[in-house]
Amino acid sequence: MTATHTTDSAVVAKRVDSGEADTAEIRDLARAAGYDVVGEITQTRTEDPAYHLGQGKVTRLSNIVAREGATTVIFDNQLGPYQTYNIGNELPTGVTVMDRFRLILEIFGQRAQTRKAQLQVELAELRYELPRAEAKASLAKRDERPGFMGLGEYDESREEDIKKQIANIRDELESIEETERHRRKQRRESGFDLVALAGYTNAGKSTLLRRLAEDLEVDQNEDLHPDLDTTAESEDRLFTTLGTTTRRASVGKREVLVTDTVGFIQDLPHWLVESFKSTLDSVYRADLVLLVVDVSESVEEIREKLVTSHDTLYERNEAPIVTVLNKTDKVDDEEIARKREALSALAPNPVAVSAAEGLNIESLAERIDLELPDYERERLVLPMTDETMSVVSWIHDHAHVETVDYGDEVVIEFEARPAIVEQSRSKAGDLVGASA
Repeated sequence: MTATHTTDSAVVAKRVDSGEADTAEIRDLARAAGYDVVGEITQTRTEDPAYHLGQGKVTRLSNIVAREGATTVIFDNQLGPYQTYNIGNELPTGVTVMDRFRLILEIFGQRAQTRKAQLQVELAELRYELPRAEAKASLAKRDERPGFMGLGEYDESREEDIKKQIANIRDELESIEETERHRRKQRRESGFDLVALAGYTNAGKSTLLRRLAEDLEVDQNEDLHPDLDTTAESEDRLFTTLGTTTRRASVGKREVLVTDTVGFIQDLPHWLVESFKSTLDSVYRADLVLLVVDVSESVEEIREKLVTSHDTLYERNEAPIVTVLNKTDKVDDEEIARKREALSALAPNPVAVSAAEGLNIESLAERIDLELPDYERERLVLPMTDETMSVVSWIHDHAHVETVDYGDEVVIEFEARPAIVEQSRSKAGDLVGASA
């Protein structure tokens, strides 16, 4: 009897060259996209050029799809256009075949809310399609039959159209990035240190952001994670948003802006990472990066994720990186100590916290304060004029004021970022010049 499903249901498939295939992540990705995973098939063998899996395994896949009434087959591998076509021909009519990267693009498309996110998704989709258009063009020149290999009619202008669209999107993204660079510059000039949260999906970055910035204002100019709504809980979900969320937090004497970005994910091809590099700009241009990992995972998993994260971050990042071992509530002290030792080469002196339980957040705040650029101390003597109080008020807003003495002159002592100290000296100089 054939099963029927009211929602989109999927069978996941995965091939590995050796060892045992793990389908946990592709199942999570499928669920994140809204699919009900009703079955799976795995195989350990070298890749078959025509079907990716062995042909016998494809027949078995077809039987599972028919039995479960699945609408989609999702491969945790990259499929070529001809493999996709060949597999589809072996499945029941109307069943969609997609590979890992097509699924990720579908998730991104569902989550994209801002113009920037939508452009990045479109760019990634075009990058995905371009080699397929090029392959179709190459084969069409050698074979005059329409719809060669079931790939559809060849439109000789499509390849050129894709390249033009890519160029146009890059131009628009560059314009958006320029606006964001200007915003970051204004924030620094306003006395804020910029802290970025990086790490893999489901490491707990959004929950940690809530802890660090608890009860402080949200930047309404940027996308909010749904779990930052005052009535919402943090979700154990991949790709909750593609936008960045920035919140203000007090860390010791400092006012910092903490930005959470989309999580990394394993085995992303270069073209996909490149499409979303403007989202990573918030990480690359921060004063400090908190690299959040799930300490409840195995040492091997954490090590692999740290290596990949470092490869991504060190490409253009100059800020110090502090590794945060999150979810300590899920493991005991002995396991945390063992993992600290095993990962010491990749994560020297990490901070262990539980964002969910609020454990050791104070130690993390102290470490953030320690790692950020040093504040400078300053003592200014200001003439008592009509404009002096506005300058004093400005220093209060942008620095940590220690003392203010009012007399014939105003003496103010404070600590601040070097750029703020420089601006305050300039303002003081203007006051002295005006009163002379």
